[in-house]
Amino acid sequence: MSFLSLDGITASYGASQALFGIDLKLAEGEVLALMGRNGMGKSTTIKVICRLLKHSGGRVEFAGQDIGSLPAHKAARMGIGLVPEGRRCFTNLTVQENLYASARPGEWDFGKVHALFPRLEERSDQMAGSLSGGEQQMLAIGRALMTNPRLLILDEATEGLAPVVRQEIWAAIATLKKTTGLSILVVDKSLSELRQIADQVVVIERGKSVWHGEMGALSADVRDQYLGV
Repeated sequence: MSFLSLDGITASYGASQALFGIDLKLAEGEVLALMGRNGMGKSTTIKVICRLLKHSGGRVEFAGQDIGSLPAHKAARMGIGLVPEGRRCFTNLTVQENLYASARPGEWDFGKVHALFPRLEERSDQMAGSLSGGEQQMLAIGRALMTNPRLLILDEATEGLAPVVRQEIWAAIATLKKTTGLSILVVDKSLSELRQIADQVVVIERGKSVWHGEMGALSADVRDQYLGV
C-alpha cells in the first residue's frame, strides 16, 4: 500500500487546465523525485497534494485516507510538510520565531534542527529577511521539519543557490534519508544529486505523468526526451 498516492489527477486554474492525468505513488520511507521541464505541472501537483489547489478529477490518498476534501491546514496536521519554492520565510520574524511559529509536538525540535543546520543556531536572533538565500532555504527546511511531518515535500530547494550552499542542502537531505523514517518528495533539476538520494522517479510532461520507475532505470532516451533543454 502506497503512503502517498495520486491517481488520474486533473486540475485547473480557472478555465485553464494544468494537469491532465497525474499518477504518483510513494512508499513510506522512500524518496521520490518529481521531474520535468519548467512549466510542466510539478508545482501544481504539489499544490494538489498539499490541498492548496482543488483537483477536478482523480483521487489523492495520504496515509490510507482520501484527502481530496481536506483544507490545507488539515492536510498539514496529518503530517504533510512543505518547503515551498521561493522559501517564503517570515522576513519580519527572527530565525527562532520562524521555527517556533510552525512547531508541533514530536521528535523535531530546536535542538535537532540546529544539529542539521548549525548556522540557524548561530543566527537565532537574526531577522529572517537579513539572511542569505542559502540560509533562508535552510530556515524553510527547518521550519517544515518543526511541524514534525511524515511526508516532507521540497519544491526546488536548491534553485538559485551558490554551489557550496547547494551541496549543504543536498547533504542535509541525504542525512534525513539515512537517519529518519521520513517519506520525501523532491522537485529538482539536479539529476546528479538526485541519483544519490532518490529511490523512485516520476516524470511529468504537459501536465501528465509520462514515465515512472526506479532512479537507476531512468535511461538516456527518457532524459533526452522529457528532461533535456
